[in-house]
Amino acid sequence: MSSAHIGQLVWYATGRFYKQPSGDLLDVGYFLHLQGIAGSLFNGKRSESTALFTFGATPFQTSTVDNGGLSVGIDARGTFSIFLRETPGASFDHPDSFSVGQCIATFERVSIVATAETATLFSNVFSARLVSAEDFQFAGARYNFRELVGYGITQWGLAAAEPITPPPQYESVVPFVGSAIRIG
Repeated sequence: MSSAHIGQLVWYATGRFYKQPSGDLLDVGYFLHLQGIAGSLFNGKRSESTALFTFGATPFQTSTVDNGGLSVGIDARGTFSIFLRETPGASFDHPDSFSVGQCIATFERVSIVATAETATLFSNVFSARLVSAEDFQFAGARYNFRELVGYGITQWGLAAAEPITPPPQYESVVPFVGSAIRIG
């Protein structure tokens, strides 16, 4: 498989946003597709518990600007990292379990995350620059996210407007899906 060119798809990801009692948010999840990676991204049927590539964000704060029936969520700069797991086993009941394994890339969001809310869905878009990447081995080949995604990504996402039952230490949890393109 080849790396994505500028403007081409680099990943599909799915995960969940978690709101902590402090008001901090974080998101974790796993990749359904990573352009340029040969081999299955899962050890079994696709799910968080079999995913070999996961991600986790550093907790962040957000504020809202309202414009008529549209709410725009504004997030400060924040970071998220991608992990290669030797052993799968992430669980949405334990968000910290997604930040396990070899940290192979870290991204920093470089601008606000614009979020539109309707009665049934949230949509958002953000850009993030790749701030660090290290070589890793997978399925007998060597990779580096710098080669796979260049300098960064822009991701569009959709999230459910209705939260699901959160683990005890969180106020709310919302599932999401996102797709990203290479920006440089």
